[in-house]
Amino acid sequence: MRLAKYLAHAGVASRRAAEAMIRDGRVTVAGDVVLDPALDVDERSGVAADGRRLDGPERHVVYAVNKPLGVVSTAQDTHGRPTVVSLVPDEPRRLYPVGRLDADTSGLILLTNDGALAHRLTHPSFEVGKTYRVRVGGGPVGEQALGRLREGVRLRDGMTAPARVVRVRKAEIELTIHEGRNRQVRRMCEAVGHPVEALQRVTFGPLRLGVLAPGAHRRLSDAEVERLRGLSGSAATERKRRGS
Repeated sequence: MRLAKYLAHAGVASRRAAEAMIRDGRVTVAGDVVLDPALDVDERSGVAADGRRLDGPERHVVYAVNKPLGVVSTAQDTHGRPTVVSLVPDEPRRLYPVGRLDADTSGLILLTNDGALAHRLTHPSFEVGKTYRVRVGGGPVGEQALGRLREGVRLRDGMTAPARVVRVRKAEIELTIHEGRNRQVRRMCEAVGHPVEALQRVTFGPLRLGVLAPGAHRRLSDAEVERLRGLSGSAATERKRRGS
């Protein structure tokens, strides 16, 4: 494994930051300073960063977090706003959000140090569904608006994929999508004449927000993580079976 990638997998820093550490002479291999981020290493190579010996890739973890309004979906924020990562303060590993929720959207978001899993859960080709509870304006949501959402809505960046929609109350729906366009749910509802007044993500794949309180988190069990791994490959497997 390349040295920079090894550092990233060990949770020391992102790949880019690890390369900078190597260039600055802060990384040794078998006691010698190494400046080549492409050097091939493994657990037996004696890699150390800032004098601390690294024993190899750290154990992957996944957390479910109920993001409150006003919290941003980043690991750091240059404006000093609270971040979703700060909601898991006792985790020593470097966590990153899986996808995004806008500051004015609440609900279920995942944090992990497993980059490969995060990619598979968020890339549109894997078609991992996410459900949002949406309260809208514009009066009661009628069958015509529901039908348009179910068929796909034309936005400025093209047609959306068909959504699953359930009307919960006259002005409240649950909308399930698997794409990840910027502010997609808000734009879809606006396009059918129902501007969003409140938006909360309530499911991510097989995971439900449930009774998790705003700002609270829980670590997923191994069984839950395995369900996520299986889910993220199911759409690609189905397309391969169909030959599409």
